[in-house]
Amino acid sequence: MFSSMFEAAKNGRFISPFTHANCEPVHGREIAAADSCEFGSTKYFVLCSIGGILSCGSTHTLVTPLDLVKCRLQVDSAKYKNLFNGIKVTVAEEGAVGLTKGWAPTLIGYSAQGLCKFGFYEWFKIFYSGVVGEENAYIYRTTLFLASSASAEFFADIALCPFEAIKVKIQTSPGYANTMRQAYPKMLAEEGMTAFYKGITPLWSRQIPYTMMKFACFERTVELLYKSVVPKPRSECSKGEQLVVTFAAGYIAGVFCAIVSHPADVMVSKLNQSKGATIGQIAKTLGFAGMWKGLGPRVIMIGTLTALQWFIYDGVKVMLGIPRPPPAEMPESLRQKLEGNKGD
Repeated sequence: MFSSMFEAAKNGRFISPFTHANCEPVHGREIAAADSCEFGSTKYFVLCSIGGILSCGSTHTLVTPLDLVKCRLQVDSAKYKNLFNGIKVTVAEEGAVGLTKGWAPTLIGYSAQGLCKFGFYEWFKIFYSGVVGEENAYIYRTTLFLASSASAEFFADIALCPFEAIKVKIQTSPGYANTMRQAYPKMLAEEGMTAFYKGITPLWSRQIPYTMMKFACFERTVELLYKSVVPKPRSECSKGEQLVVTFAAGYIAGVFCAIVSHPADVMVSKLNQSKGATIGQIAKTLGFAGMWKGLGPRVIMIGTLTALQWFIYDGVKVMLGIPRPPPAEMPESLRQKLEGNKGD
């Protein structure tokens, strides 16, 4: 059933509002002269995945020091009292290099996550819009963004989880290991493969709501900015101006992402720090207030991170000539129906 739906969407029997502007149909798809591939083609999804690798891998690695201090605030608030104190204590005990602990699993893990997150999001968005039809895809576009991003993140977290476990272990367990090469065999010997996937449920709990907010809020914020803030249509904006809008929408989305996903983020940190602990035990120990430890640094980190990710992802699309559809536009058939109803 689903394969036939996908073939229908792919071959153009369904039309999506998420298509490239000023395109001409080519073999059931659409392509613009300046683009390097057809919208919705295999090459399109591959290039989008490359954009996801570059945007997620680079940005998460860049903010490793903030992430390290945030994790330590979550698991040992008595020692690390706030962001600046956490940096000071870490540098005093381990030197400036101590702030870079966990960079390798961060780079590998979030590159793998970015590949799945952005590549699958683009695929699911086209697939789901094909399933429900052009008019419903526009009317219920926020729901479509939420469903597409949740589906993509489910798979992205499976790719990320082992590396997230290694990263947190390095960052929050003093003396355990300084590098991924040291941490991996120790964790495997102590707990087997369970060590790398025991945090998958809280990771889904953290990342799926985060990603749903990240994509849906971004998409609708971009739409709102072009409609109500930017003084000219998107088609008249330069590539640079469009990227500024992308960055602004990304930062707004990032702030909301940090808030909705923070309790689960604390849970992931504590689970990977504590051997044999359960979600229930940690939740009881932390209490409600404990679930919000480190929120300030995480808002700064995630806001900046999300804005940079969207900026880099959109920038890669520009550089590689990947189709960049404008915000969803009302299908002409729906417009005519609404105008007809007004006439009645």
